[in-house]
Amino acid sequence: MLRPKIPTNPLPTGIVTPLVIEPTIIEQRPQQIPATPSVPVPTAPAPAPSRPTVQLTPGALLTVIGGGTAVVLVVGAVLVSMLLAVAVTAASVAICALVIRSLMASNNHR
Repeated sequence: MLRPKIPTNPLPTGIVTPLVIEPTIIEQRPQQIPATPSVPVPTAPAPAPSRPTVQLTPGALLTVIGGGTAVVLVVGAVLVSMLLAVAVTAASVAICALVIRSLMASNNHR
């Protein structure tokens, strides 16, 4: 039937021929110097506006401290309430398991 033609590779000779890159010729044009400069003389850049420093008055400092304290207390209360909810759920599941176990054991004795 049909047989595929498998190409045969030449035997390696160990000789490596380098790739030859032909140099390109660049045409050079004579430079023309304009009589008057077309570009204006650069000037010094404008100084960047200075940023105002943050100055806390005693009243603002107390407000920041009070706000931070309130945030810490609220986050703490939320975390404690979540922990308490998990503990109450675990205790109720444990009590339910004990009641069901007790009912199953008493059912087997009778």
